[in-house]
Amino acid sequence: MQIFPTQYSLLSAVALKDELEEKYGLSNAICKLLIHNVGDTYLLETLKAKYIFKIYRDSHRKLDEIEGELELLNALHRGGARVAIPIQDLKGNLIQAFNAAEGTRHGVLFTYANGQVIQELNDGQLTTLGREVAIIHGISAKLELSHSRKDFDLNSMVFEPLKQIKPSFKGLEAEYEDLVSMAGQVTEKIVAMDLDSFAKGYCHYDLLPKNFHFDQHGAVTFFDFDFAGKGYLVNDLASFYAHYFLLILHQKISQEEADRAFAVFIKGYRSVRPLSEAEFEAIPYFGFCWWVFYFGFHYDNFDDWSNFFFGPRFIKERVGWIRKWFDWYLAPI
Repeated sequence: MQIFPTQYSLLSAVALKDELEEKYGLSNAICKLLIHNVGDTYLLETLKAKYIFKIYRDSHRKLDEIEGELELLNALHRGGARVAIPIQDLKGNLIQAFNAAEGTRHGVLFTYANGQVIQELNDGQLTTLGREVAIIHGISAKLELSHSRKDFDLNSMVFEPLKQIKPSFKGLEAEYEDLVSMAGQVTEKIVAMDLDSFAKGYCHYDLLPKNFHFDQHGAVTFFDFDFAGKGYLVNDLASFYAHYFLLILHQKISQEEADRAFAVFIKGYRSVRPLSEAEFEAIPYFGFCWWVFYFGFHYDNFDDWSNFFFGPRFIKERVGWIRKWFDWYLAPI
């Protein structure tokens, strides 16, 4: 019987266990689904070690982009950065292919990042985090990958997402106009900056606590470089500050506490590589772009992942958040 056209399948964890045991020479493994959204993440655990197996979707990441992510991770690892890296199978392959219902899906087995997510980082962890992000940037600033990754510029971060999300604002035209107005003011300021003096390289672009683990010894390991692309490195610092913005928004900490913690992180960063005052002052502006970019991401993946929350309530709330970011950190500009 012909398979009905399928948009997004979910591969069996039981079948994956058998497949991965054979391809990687493992035994007595347990495979569990951890995350199901724009891609799928599985935990593979044997008696000796843990691994993460990630399944990509062609509509979200093309093969060449996956190869670019792995190329970046291996380069970072060789340079001494603490990142989860891809593992070769018994034949030396880094990428597996699966004939899923919607077509070919590719998967990669990664080393496990020991430790856990820590939302409330202490000063020691913030210092370590700053240093390790700076190490990543020091390596990525010298790289030119042979495989394609997204360029993070005003077009991809702001202008394209604004066009993408416009159809969802039916009945919310005032909110869309407000968003466009803020974006126009922010991008005008960014264009006027001395951008030629800003460091560029490959950014993680999702530098939130959910994407790095601290172990019991205080060491940090970064993972989930799915969004990694080339742009101004200040983008990563802006995405990390979004964590503190959310803590303030939900009344977990004060603005003063957030700024003090972020200053510790920046001091750690500057102990390894320079960050100019112009770059530091640009963080809120690039943070605004980060929020708009992820607004577009949510809309673009509506059918496959975010449909359970992407609607008028989410849109109004998200515009409200971005308005607060603008008012708190950018106004008057």
